[in-house]
Amino acid sequence: MEYNFREIEKKWQKRWVENKTYQVTEDETKQKYYVLNMFPYPSGAGLHVGHPLGYIASDIYARYKRLQGFNVLNPMGYDAYGLPAEQYAIQTGQHPAITTVNNINRYREQLDKIGFSFDWNREIRTCDPEYYHWTQWAFQKMFNSYYCNEEKQARPIEELTEAFAKYGNEGLNAACSEELRFTADEWNAMSEKEQQEVLMNYRIAYLGETMVNWCPQLGTVLANDEVVDGVSERGGFPVVQKKMRQWCLRVSAYAQRLLDGLDTIDWTESLKETQKNWIGRSEGAEIQFKVKDSDLEFTIFTTRADTMFGVTFMVLAPESELVAQVTTPEQKDDVDAYLERTKKRTERERISDRSVTGVFSGSYAVNPFTGEAVPIWISDYVLAGYGTGAIMAVPAHDSRDYAFAKHFGLPIVPLVEGCDVSEESFDAKEGIVCNSPIINEELRMKNEESGCDVEANGNSSLNLNGLTIKEAIATTKKYVKEHNLGRVKVNFRLRDAIFSRQRYWGEPFPVYYKDGMPYMIDESCLPLELPEVAKFLPTETGEPPLGHATKWAWDTANKCVVDNNKIDNITVFPLELNTMPGFAGSSAYYLRYMDPRNHTALVDKKVDEYWRNVDLYVGGTEHATGHLIYSRFWNKFLYDLGISAVEEPFQKLVNQGMIQGRSNFVYRIKDTNTFVSLNLKDQYDTTPLHVDVNIVSNDVLDTEAFKAWRPEYETAEFILEDGKYICGWAVEKMSKSMFNVVNPDMIVEKYGADTLRMYEMFLGPVEQSKPWDTNGIDGVHRFIKKFWSLFYDRNDNYLVTDEPANKEELKSLHKLIKKVTGDIEQFSYNTSISAFMICVNELFAMKCSKKEILNRLTVTLAPFAPHVCEELWETLGNTGSVCDAQWPAYNEEYLVENTVNYTISFNGKARFNMEFPADAASDAIQETVLADERSIKWIDGKNIVKVIVVPKKIVNIVIK
Repeated sequence: MEYNFREIEKKWQKRWVENKTYQVTEDETKQKYYVLNMFPYPSGAGLHVGHPLGYIASDIYARYKRLQGFNVLNPMGYDAYGLPAEQYAIQTGQHPAITTVNNINRYREQLDKIGFSFDWNREIRTCDPEYYHWTQWAFQKMFNSYYCNEEKQARPIEELTEAFAKYGNEGLNAACSEELRFTADEWNAMSEKEQQEVLMNYRIAYLGETMVNWCPQLGTVLANDEVVDGVSERGGFPVVQKKMRQWCLRVSAYAQRLLDGLDTIDWTESLKETQKNWIGRSEGAEIQFKVKDSDLEFTIFTTRADTMFGVTFMVLAPESELVAQVTTPEQKDDVDAYLERTKKRTERERISDRSVTGVFSGSYAVNPFTGEAVPIWISDYVLAGYGTGAIMAVPAHDSRDYAFAKHFGLPIVPLVEGCDVSEESFDAKEGIVCNSPIINEELRMKNEESGCDVEANGNSSLNLNGLTIKEAIATTKKYVKEHNLGRVKVNFRLRDAIFSRQRYWGEPFPVYYKDGMPYMIDESCLPLELPEVAKFLPTETGEPPLGHATKWAWDTANKCVVDNNKIDNITVFPLELNTMPGFAGSSAYYLRYMDPRNHTALVDKKVDEYWRNVDLYVGGTEHATGHLIYSRFWNKFLYDLGISAVEEPFQKLVNQGMIQGRSNFVYRIKDTNTFVSLNLKDQYDTTPLHVDVNIVSNDVLDTEAFKAWRPEYETAEFILEDGKYICGWAVEKMSKSMFNVVNPDMIVEKYGADTLRMYEMFLGPVEQSKPWDTNGIDGVHRFIKKFWSLFYDRNDNYLVTDEPANKEELKSLHKLIKKVTGDIEQFSYNTSISAFMICVNELFAMKCSKKEILNRLTVTLAPFAPHVCEELWETLGNTGSVCDAQWPAYNEEYLVENTVNYTISFNGKARFNMEFPADAASDAIQETVLADERSIKWIDGKNIVKVIVVPKKIVNIVIK
């Protein structure tokens, strides 16, 4: 019987659906294993061959674990909200829901062809109200919670209101936006609105003033990774920094737990390091600086309080509220011009760009340690969101401060003995401190003139000279605390997440506004569904697209959405016009997969206790600091509420690499429509042009298809080599513009899904990026046909026999099983496929078609090539799916080598090989080798100096 992959794959894909082969339920008699892919955004372009890479890798592992007897959950769904569908709606008027459904249907069709073991019964779509019901629910829970620093967990906001009524906020240790102080009497005297404003300072989901990337043309806030070189990634529209009142999530409250959790999970060290750097924990001190000749003062955070004596200027972030307060009239025009320029740069660009820019404010700050006045500058290398948005600059010991000081001619004072700061800063944290000023009469007079207390600033008592840097840091932090100059503090770089988007196509907030303050709609009324709008653009008055909705008001008496004209601000109130960001729907989807049709809870407690968390999570590294931070935060919050059984959502994480495009080129002779083949092009003046890789095979162009490809090539002529047009090639990003996008449907149609699955894994290690090269796919396809030929000959005769396997056949099989078992655990699928090829070649050479061997070989190959293995498993007379077979164990007895192949060398040069029994003694080996006629030929009368026998490897005969 011929290997007809098209019929086989259709047959088994249909059978899997009919038999519900991949549907899974909780089974207490089996150990669970939860495999999850980062779910895709369904774009209009559909899948290219790079997209399934991670899905295939995880599917192999899921099938392998099932064969080992695990109850495997392997779900799939769609991250269905996104800007592309909304932009398409703006351009065409087609509702994003229609575009999204069409795209999903296309994705599903493509995914089904590849033969994944997804439990589609659990499919979720983030745009489905049944799904975002629980995103809204979680948001409400965050709004009604605060983070207790002492208990290190989220607690009900009602605890605060009760405590405030009795004690004010005295002794409160909670995560907050700013430090407040008020008594119980003051709290009780506040209006409802005033109390709500205070509570907003503590809520985990809160409204706050934040700097955002605002794109006027798109009418929305963009995340940092959606902005490139000051313009939007989608559309290329200008983006500016703007302060807006936005919904935020207090992710920063969980910073230490996010750090600690990294020690409990199986992620790569590089990814953990990326998260640690993003969270950015630093221990230091907050110190108060006064503005000279003013009542103003501000706080800076420093990890190096010991360098206070080297401060020669201060720097404020351009967004800091202090900028307007410290800018003098003489400097206002220069400062305003600088602020306007910096608005166009995102924080990410400011961090990565090392160019020096800044402007002097005109004011001075007083160093509390020395009493000296130092100039206050404004520069975009300081960020408002990290620390306090103000820094003390110590140019001798910080590279960016050093560059700034050099650029603007500011003083540089070294504080470490022997350090040379003539060319660069001395950033090392080792050495002996010097230049810690000692009080003298001249300095005392300066202090008195500036209003700085000599005793308070420590000039008479603090001397760091002679201390190591480590000792100086500890001494200074203690001094700051004792002298009330500030406080010792742990700081984090991690910022709270901006949770508002000015878009239509996103989850609506379950929020209405009363007296300008947000209130939650009743939980029983969820989900609050996205309304219909006439336009998907912002309104003429600048409101988000939901401002076009005519039925978007909340009736608190009847608990329903009503027409806007009924708003009376007594019982009917306006609803929130922003929608949630893209990461909202992807932050807890792994929990919903466990129990996707539950109408009363995000996940049933018993179901969650069974599946617990994701055992294997597969996705791209681009999510290292976005989704993986937010998802871990979200899960920790749900863990605090007792919803999630495990604090960390993803136990093991594997990042698949990228499949790059392999572009092809044709070479047009200038000013003609004639194309010359690759190896002849140097004889002509040519222009290289990208050509569609789908009309190229093994770098040979289908010239007739090329003529039909585009109208301008209809009259093309060709200069061939050996009757063929050979194309050039290069590895580039897979992109439509380079015509190097390979559609997996075409590969499946030509070679079959099993070939596609195995070839993608054969290209290289899962974690590495590699180019797509169709030239090698034939080899994998031939392998599957050779595997098939162990069962059927060319005349369709069934070859399988019940004869017992011999030692060599068993050795070949068990060697494979051992190799593949180890490789799958390490995700080294490419070497597994090489091992399959070697094994099948060996069995083919031995003409082995024995059922004892082929049964276990088929099971071993099944995770990689499920369709052909299902067919042959059935052919072998087995009942049920090969998915439910048992993973074969290898037997070390069959792997013991009876003989060893020795390389025979003369003066270190290999000349031939000889087989010896594995237990042969060195003397016997030496004697046999020297007696061999080939050795006699190479010795040829020369003297034997010595013979070296390296056991089980080599025999080297040294001759002279």
